[in-house]
Amino acid sequence: MASQGPELSPTAASLDGQLQDLFRALSTGFQKLDKVKDANRQSKQLEELTAKMREAKRLIKDFDREIKDEESRNSPEVNKQLNEKKQALIKELNSYVALRKTYTSALGGGRNELLDGGKGEPLIDDGVKLASSESSCLSLHVVQDTINIGEQTALTLKAQTEQMGRIVNELDTIQFSIKKASQLVKEIGRQLATDKCIMFFLFLIVCGVIAIIIVKVVNPKNKNIVDIPGLAPPASTTTNRRLLLALLES
Repeated sequence: MASQGPELSPTAASLDGQLQDLFRALSTGFQKLDKVKDANRQSKQLEELTAKMREAKRLIKDFDREIKDEESRNSPEVNKQLNEKKQALIKELNSYVALRKTYTSALGGGRNELLDGGKGEPLIDDGVKLASSESSCLSLHVVQDTINIGEQTALTLKAQTEQMGRIVNELDTIQFSIKKASQLVKEIGRQLATDKCIMFFLFLIVCGVIAIIIVKVVNPKNKNIVDIPGLAPPASTTTNRRLLLALLES
C-alpha cells in the first residue's frame, strides 16, 4: 500500500519511510489475524496492531509539522502535493482503524476501551481532526480576512461619504456666491444705464449752449436768438445816458 508523492525533505522522507513500514506491518498483521481462531490471541494481536496504529498517528502528526515548516520554502504546487500525500497517509491509517473496530466488535464491545488504551479516544477521530485541522485554520484565516476587508471597506465608504458632504457644501457656497455676483452685476448695469442717460442729456444741453454761443458771436444782431443770461454783451454807457436824459425831459 505504498504511495507515490513529491520529492520530500530528508526528515519528511524518513517519516514517510517509517509510516510505510508500519502500514506494511499492519497489513500483514490483519492478514494473519484472519487465521487466528483463539479469542485471547486475537485480542493480544489487536493490542499490538493498535500500538502500531498509535505510532503511525504520531508519525503522521510529525509529518504534518515538517511539511508546514517547509511550506514557506516550497512552491504552491509542491505544497499541494505534500498535503495530498498527508491526506493519503491519514486515509490509509483510517482504513486500518476501521478494520480494528470490526475485529473489536466481533470480540465484544467490552474490549474496545482496552484496545484504545482506556482513554476513550478512537484513532479515527484523531485522524479526522488531523485531516481537518488545516482546513479549519484556512477557514479561520479566510473569515478573518473577510472581516478585515469589510472593516476597511466601511472606513473607506465613511471617508468618501464625508468627502461628498464637503463637496456638496462647497457647491452650495459657490452657487450662492454666483447668485450674489449676478445680482451685483445687474445693479451695476442699471446704474451704468442711468448714468449714461444723464450724461447723454447733459451732453445735449452743453452742445445746445455751445451752438447758441457760436451763433451769437457770429451774428450778434440776430434778434431771433434769445440772449442767454450772463452771456449777453453789456450795453454802452452813452446809450444809457441818452435814455436817462430822455426820461427826465419828458
